[in-house]
Amino acid sequence: MKDKVVVITGGSSGIGKALAEEFGKHGSKIVITGRKQVALDNAMVTLTEQGIDAISIKGDVSLEKDNEQMVKETLDAFGKIDILINNAGISMRAPFNEVDLDVIRKVMDINFWGAIYATKYCLPEILKNKGSVIGISSIAGFRGLPGRVGYSASKFALQGFLESLRTEMFKTGVHVLTACPGFTASNIRKTSLTADGSSQGESPRKEEKMMTAEECAALIYKATVKRRKYIIMTAQGKMTVFLNKWFPGMMDKMVYNVMAKEEDSPFK
Repeated sequence: MKDKVVVITGGSSGIGKALAEEFGKHGSKIVITGRKQVALDNAMVTLTEQGIDAISIKGDVSLEKDNEQMVKETLDAFGKIDILINNAGISMRAPFNEVDLDVIRKVMDINFWGAIYATKYCLPEILKNKGSVIGISSIAGFRGLPGRVGYSASKFALQGFLESLRTEMFKTGVHVLTACPGFTASNIRKTSLTADGSSQGESPRKEEKMMTAEECAALIYKATVKRRKYIIMTAQGKMTVFLNKWFPGMMDKMVYNVMAKEEDSPFK
């Protein structure tokens, strides 16, 4: 990965920031994007202190024009793009019969359309360099989660897009990776949207018992180097995908019961 130019959407915190550090310490040139300038500035301080060659670009991944501008600024700075990591994402937590449809629309705009826009504008460079397109999905892209219909729908859509793209790229030398963390300690649950679109605040799950963002980033780096097609990162995630494929009825009950144990869960 030395001297590869890696674009990471949503790269100012959580898994995105950990990915910037992981690829950066292996010699990659890093581009991080995000909507909040202060968070980008703080992330840049961390990257610079580690001697990582990086730039930050403020932009909203859900806006097509911001993705076009992201590619322009990256090419101005580094002259090429080798790897795109579609990491920017947001979650939601509310029963479907209570949630404002604008919440689902916002989740889809960021998680799905953000990946579509970023990939569309980065792909000509990635094709030229036989690089990689990576999507940070979720076990929720294999198994729908109650209370997270918008999030699950966005990840199912993302995985369908990546699978189709991977097949289209079959003879081009472009690598497409679908990376599926399990529950990972990051700020995604704190910024998760509630039924009316406000931020959830405190996580309803025990973050200290989850995989760290750094562990997740290290696994994604290795999968990129090996040009793997899929990576499911936890034993719980692998078991969930397996059981859901062969015993979907049983999994309805199991998943319901697990999610009902969350603090302030709407399911009992």
